[in-house]
Amino acid sequence: MQKGVWLRLSKIIFGISGASGAVLALRALEYLSHTNYETHVVVSDTAKVIMRYETGKGMETLKRIATRVYSNDNLFAPMASGSFKAKAMIVMPCSMKTLAGIATGYSDNLILRAADVMLKERKPLVLVIRETPLSYVHAKNILEVSKAGAIVMPATPQFYLKDKSTGKLIDNFVGRVLAIAGIENDLYEEWGNEGFRS
Repeated sequence: MQKGVWLRLSKIIFGISGASGAVLALRALEYLSHTNYETHVVVSDTAKVIMRYETGKGMETLKRIATRVYSNDNLFAPMASGSFKAKAMIVMPCSMKTLAGIATGYSDNLILRAADVMLKERKPLVLVIRETPLSYVHAKNILEVSKAGAIVMPATPQFYLKDKSTGKLIDNFVGRVLAIAGIENDLYEEWGNEGFRS
């Protein structure tokens, strides 16, 4: 690198909480591992168990594809402070317990604290929920985090795709999540492109 020339990497925080759908986070992290983005990942204990059950993959995979992985108990991690210059945070999947914690500002772990920081710093926070049906309490918490500035995205596939293979549906949804967080990518197809015309 030439003197005085610095490559500024954009930092993306990922929270993986204890809900079904860890494959979405794994795909996003795998994709971003081939870009100039730094990925800083926090995983809850329940998420570790579910990820292993659903995908057969564990922390060794995350440590290979992420820039850094943090314990959810580590409230001294950099993203616990507003001085951490993150571009965006994505919680994917976001459990209803995590949603409730964010909605009430109950920041007793690193995922919740990092999300709280993103809200107070007015930075993009995307919550990918994977619960159905929703109770009144769930809906109320969705409303509260939305009012606070978060973006809530239910993990629903786009069935307008002609290729409805599982891999394509995952890619397209993950691409939409990244785009909503302000991360340009080529994983998803926009409605109205040539491929959707009859």
